[in-house]
Amino acid sequence: MALGVRLSDEDLLISDADGSIVQPIYISQRWARIMKKTKLARLRFHDLRHTHATHMLANGVHPKIASERLGHSKVGITLDLYSHVIPGMQEGAAAMVDAALKAAADKREANGSNPVAGRITGTERE
Repeated sequence: MALGVRLSDEDLLISDADGSIVQPIYISQRWARIMKKTKLARLRFHDLRHTHATHMLANGVHPKIASERLGHSKVGITLDLYSHVIPGMQEGAAAMVDAALKAAADKREANGSNPVAGRITGTERE
């Protein structure tokens, strides 16, 4: 983009000198050779994908967006693989329900309604 070139879905980010597709194994092998020359932890190239997914979800990126970026066909795949990294998932859901219930109770109280009278009992409804 800095060069003023807009990429399309058909453009390659990594290609051979002639512009042809580079096989994924080449990238992994090249990465391994580079990593051996460094003092960095030994990571597979594919581990970068998992790191990216983990950071997105742990920092609040919506799972649907993360799923699209990862190329998963369904958001369920992303959630099955990475939901354990979403911090406070259960606590967040419980807090939202608590807040909604409190807001409803506060609204009812502000309107002067009797909270007990509005409860559903048997087949009766408000």
